[in-house]
Amino acid sequence: MQSGAIRPLANMLPRNLFNEEHDAFRETVRKFYEKEVVPNTEKYEQQQHVDRDLWNKAGALGLLCCTMPEQYGGSGVDRLYSMILIEEQAYAMDSATGFSLHSDIVANYINNFGNEEKKLKWIPKMASGETITAIAMTEPGTGSDLQAVRTSAVADGDDYVINGSKIFITNGYLCDMAIVVCKTGDAEKGSANLSLFIVEANRAGFSKGKPLHKIGMKGQDTCELFFDNVRVPKENLLGMLGMGFIMLMKELAWERMLVAIICQAGAEAAFAHTVQYSKDRKAFGKPIGTFQNSRFKLAELRTEIDFCRAYLDRCMQLQLEENLGIDAAAAAKYKISDMFSKVVDECLQLHGGYGYMLEYPIARAYIDNRANRIYAGTNEIMKELISRSL
Repeated sequence: MQSGAIRPLANMLPRNLFNEEHDAFRETVRKFYEKEVVPNTEKYEQQQHVDRDLWNKAGALGLLCCTMPEQYGGSGVDRLYSMILIEEQAYAMDSATGFSLHSDIVANYINNFGNEEKKLKWIPKMASGETITAIAMTEPGTGSDLQAVRTSAVADGDDYVINGSKIFITNGYLCDMAIVVCKTGDAEKGSANLSLFIVEANRAGFSKGKPLHKIGMKGQDTCELFFDNVRVPKENLLGMLGMGFIMLMKELAWERMLVAIICQAGAEAAFAHTVQYSKDRKAFGKPIGTFQNSRFKLAELRTEIDFCRAYLDRCMQLQLEENLGIDAAAAAKYKISDMFSKVVDECLQLHGGYGYMLEYPIARAYIDNRANRIYAGTNEIMKELISRSL
């Protein structure tokens, strides 16, 4: 049986994004996942969330919020470090840790749209792992339609009073704070109707459901959040009133890149496991990888994986230059998550009956990957975004 992290095969076209400092950081991340995460996979799946102290360990190594400015507790590094973190998570075939949402989505909202007071209050504690965060967008019945949000925030004196619920919230069960998307105006205003609020988990009326039972990603903390007359001071408004949709759109392109990155690396990991299996597993007296069907199938998958890698790395270059278009990010998310699904399906087939056994990494990859075509906007929404640019 295969287990643990695996190094991907070298790409047919060499990558040129990283320098020696990036490589040294990658080694630190790799060791963290091998030591702290991989041995605890079954435990996390049984309890449906990682241990709280895992966040503190990640923070102590500088693995949380590393792209944030140094004055707020980050390392001030570029987003290639985020890419490395996500890739190493995928190479470890881990679907339990919710670090990227915390570090690359929530932290960016606060850094980009919060005032100095909010940055100093929240980002250092997020970087250390003292504070775990979530972002609460999706609601029962609304899916990808953010303009249909029903959770409301009504002004009352010096406070806003929040009522409603959110579902499928990553890091929701352990979170100490969530950025909550709320309706703050006339429903007829559509996108001008939304605002973002920082809501501390210890506020009266804020409650959490039990971790949700999912078909995959069972170790990842995902739950429903409830808001029953939750009062927050007006200074907890993030950015400007009614600007929530615009802020969400600004960050969603990067969120979709995060999904594309983990799908690309996930496909590379699944493929590497399968290549090794095809060398070790024998049928009719010889390794299954020597049969023409196996060789041709692996050649097809290798080509698709490497073509997507070239597109993704080019998108990442544009992201670093702040020139990545919404349509290009949508295409990366849609195409690469589709490719990942195809790869794990074909790789499971090459494993035969053992591919259906959960002790084999390919079986876990098969059930864990499916959500990638749904969250951060369904792939159907990605096609809609791409079509608007035509």
